[in-house]
Amino acid sequence: MTKVLVSDPIDQAGIDILSQVAQVDVRTGLPPEELRAIIGDYEALMIRSGTTVTAEIIEAADKLRIIGRAGVGVDNVDVPAATKRGVLVVNSPEGNTIAAAEQALALMLALSRHVPHAHASTMAGGWDRKKYVGNELYKKKLGVVGLGKIGSHVARVGKAMGMDVMAYDPYVSAERAQQMQVRLLTLPALFAEADYVSLHLPRTPDTENLVNAELLKTMKPTARIVNCARGGIIDEAALAAAVENGTIGGAALDVYAKEPLEAGSPLRSVKERLILTPHLGASTEEAQENVAIDVAEQIRDVLLGLPARSAVNIPGLNAEVMEQLKPHLQLAETLGQLISQLAGGPISQLEVRLQGDFAVHPAQPLVVAALKGLLSTALGDSINYVNASLEAKERGIHVLEVKDDASRDFAAGSLQLRSRSPQASHSVTGAVFAEGELRITCIDEFPVNVVPSRHMLFTRHRDMPGIIGELGSLLGEHNVNIASMQVGRRIVRGDAVMVLSLDDPIPPTLLASVLAINGIQAAHPVTL
Repeated sequence: MTKVLVSDPIDQAGIDILSQVAQVDVRTGLPPEELRAIIGDYEALMIRSGTTVTAEIIEAADKLRIIGRAGVGVDNVDVPAATKRGVLVVNSPEGNTIAAAEQALALMLALSRHVPHAHASTMAGGWDRKKYVGNELYKKKLGVVGLGKIGSHVARVGKAMGMDVMAYDPYVSAERAQQMQVRLLTLPALFAEADYVSLHLPRTPDTENLVNAELLKTMKPTARIVNCARGGIIDEAALAAAVENGTIGGAALDVYAKEPLEAGSPLRSVKERLILTPHLGASTEEAQENVAIDVAEQIRDVLLGLPARSAVNIPGLNAEVMEQLKPHLQLAETLGQLISQLAGGPISQLEVRLQGDFAVHPAQPLVVAALKGLLSTALGDSINYVNASLEAKERGIHVLEVKDDASRDFAAGSLQLRSRSPQASHSVTGAVFAEGELRITCIDEFPVNVVPSRHMLFTRHRDMPGIIGELGSLLGEHNVNIASMQVGRRIVRGDAVMVLSLDDPIPPTLLASVLAINGIQAAHPVTL
């Protein structure tokens, strides 16, 4: 039976979903060496933030098909290593959106009204109302750094609270910002102008210690900063000094460069105007249930052969795109298989040309599907949508994407693959007809109209009497039945191609006899 390992605590609703299709083993708190020792028995792994999935663990996971992270970030998964092994990595990008946004807003309010320090004082017998006079958020300037789902929600709620919202996000257009009623600024300008800054960025080499001593010095002395995104975005020593010295008005952190927060962290020595919480951004009952259900459903679907909706290592592909482009992806994969067998050897370049209506579709999913088909002849089941692009790159296959809006032979458009190698070049073209029927419409610039079948034979020959009959007789003598036959030519008595759909594969010994027929220049058996 299919086995799934759950190595971090997740909501029971997720366990129940996984149990529909697999044996679920819940083993939390495993040391890395123990996880590596047992991971080879499992087809799926479900984690939260407690488990780190290293390249060594992935290397030991011979059966692993999918890693599901019940949360947003996947920085505890070696995604490149998983991609290389063809292991899908999925997350839950929306499951804890509200929880994380509300945590940022809660910390912003707590900072403004000195809630934790006033609480501690009151619990200790104090009643110092003057010391804890706060500030209102109304009409204050809120700077949101990162307008993803969480940052966008913080911006919307900030607007509803009467704040003047501005943002920094190099990937958001001016039109989108205008729709959100948010002013786009540069990062230095935002930090200089904001009364409150809320960070909503992933931790990457570009964002590590993005908020440093120099940037903090540009803030107003009354300004406050909140980070519920990822630890390491803020230089924690510089922040501690800025709060203690009065460079800024305060800070609240829910995430840290190293978690749990180290005993010797300079943040622990700050007594006032600093709030620290233990990574509670996604810690609501609703969020824990949402992310568990979301990721468990994706793991279940993948184990059943269905697409995942939130894969982080399949560029341009999600469940909605795959459903919308299903016949087009099938065509791309079929043409990839076909051209690899026509080439008969290593390919140095693959051109993927989207023509007519095909050019309206996203190119990347179709390119990935074509590469999967191209490489599956040599790599079999080890190649999939996850690692097709990486495997092609490692094999030195240069991929060109071309969009041609002009319709060629068919109103619905077509897809053409063109391969180049030191030995030869080939091209295949196909289209999607009514009811999603696939057709091969051109082989090496020769027009044909062929429905792909499991076993096929493609020949290049001189257009002369007798060849078709002789080939048919030869196959009949060897008990190979012809289901259909199609000939394509450009000029009479010139070169032509012939496509035979067969009920049986061509035996290797028979291929030599086919090539010996007078006038046949090349013959390529194809299995799809």
